[in-house]
Amino acid sequence: MSATPVVIVHRDAEVLAQAVAARLITRVVDVQALRGAAHVVLTGGTVGTKSLAAVAASPARGAVDWSRVQLWWGDERFLPSGDPERNETQAREALLDGLVAEGLLPPQNIHAVPAADKAGFTPEQSAEQYAATLADFAREGADVPAFDVLLLGMGPDGHIASLFPGHPALYEDKRSAVGVHNSPKPPPLRVSLTLPSIQAAAEVWVVAAGTEKAKVTHLALSGAGPVQIPAAGARGRSRSLFLLDRASASELPAELAPYSLS
Repeated sequence: MSATPVVIVHRDAEVLAQAVAARLITRVVDVQALRGAAHVVLTGGTVGTKSLAAVAASPARGAVDWSRVQLWWGDERFLPSGDPERNETQAREALLDGLVAEGLLPPQNIHAVPAADKAGFTPEQSAEQYAATLADFAREGADVPAFDVLLLGMGPDGHIASLFPGHPALYEDKRSAVGVHNSPKPPPLRVSLTLPSIQAAAEVWVVAAGTEKAKVTHLALSGAGPVQIPAAGARGRSRSLFLLDRASASELPAELAPYSLS
């Protein structure tokens, strides 16, 4: 994993979403200049979805060659296709469907977690299928693609993706994706990347806003273990960012949040 995360604080959630969008566009453009293709892992949540909407509205999105962007998700709610609570559905409405309609993004570049569309289909089967697709795009000897940037939201309990404090999925180190049962946050059935899969990304960005995240943000950046605070394990191979608004950063000491932007 990378060293201590860089913490960048923005004025409020709206500015944060705009900043994440600009940073994401720049990151993808830079990766494509170096290698041509980019792998991006999306997140759900209010700020995550607003960030995608900001990408859609940005004139700079034209700098991205969307035909060479492969899109993934860190987790998904195990619900039928098109359910408004699915992260995929929200991302499609905010950005992806528009790019597809414009002929910029090939539909086959969108790698959604298999949905709960068939009777008897389980989160474990969904995770197995998702893991197989991940492996198809991975380098030899790897289980997941070389993610260039992996976006994560963070819950008030410190969960990331669908990895909740003390949950059995946090201990998984063999599989790239797992089914999650009895999620403390509805819906109870989910599919999630495992912590090793998250940590395989070159860059991991945790995006959080709101005073309800302040305490856990401090814990995640102050040496807590990932079993107690999963966000403490949100680290990339080369870079880790905590992109926050002032409310979520309000309990951080100055030495943990040196970069505050208006």
